Amino acid sequence: MKRSIFAALGLLALAASVPASAADLPRGTDMPYKSPAYVAQYNWTGFYLGINGGGDWGDSSWNGFAVKNSPSGGMIGGTAGYNWQAPGSPWVFGLEGDIDWSSFKDSVACGASACETKNNWFGTVRGRVGFAFDRFMPYFTGGAAFGDIKANRVGFAGASDTNVGWTVGAGLEGVIAGNWTAKLEYLYADLGNTTCAAVSCGVATNVDLQVNILRGGLNYRF
Repeated sequence: MKRSIFAALGLLALAASVPASAADLPRGTDMPYKSPAYVAQYNWTGFYLGINGGGDWGDSSWNGFAVKNSPSGGMIGGTAGYNWQAPGSPWVFGLEGDIDWSSFKDSVACGASACETKNNWFGTVRGRVGFAFDRFMPYFTGGAAFGDIKANRVGFAGASDTNVGWTVGAGLEGVIAGNWTAKLEYLYADLGNTTCAAVSCGVATNVDLQVNILRGGLNYRF
């Protein structure tokens, strides 16, 4: 009889301990929650310096001879600028300037000679308006263009002027690492014209120059 009582009490104690032990077991569905790491939105504000290079092509008319040529070449140079972006806004406003060496030239037959249009250097001062998608920014740009126009006719002295014109274009810029950004842009520029007198070109003529530019750039933002 005593053995039966002790056995019953032992079974009751064992049954009572099972739920408590089960409560202490880890549950596979109750994983600890960890919030994602906060990544701050990139801000484009600041000064930057960089290099740029690419190709250019265009048109040049010599109205005194009723001919035109199609200069083309390469260019490479430096860039400096400043961007401003209000916190929380995607709009980026900036001012950018650049100066490039250029190998832009072409010649065409004119009379018994040849007429060559040449550009040795090119620069711009432009405003930029961009719309930032965090570290990626498409932009529009426009402003003043500067450069020389050399009008050379074989057998004559020719003429050369430094002109101020205008330029418009668009581009894409993105962050590649840290403060480094890379860009690709297209510009159209009109440098106006230079006048070559009859004594310098054989026939008095105006020589104009319009340029298409496709170039890339690498900038470091401070």
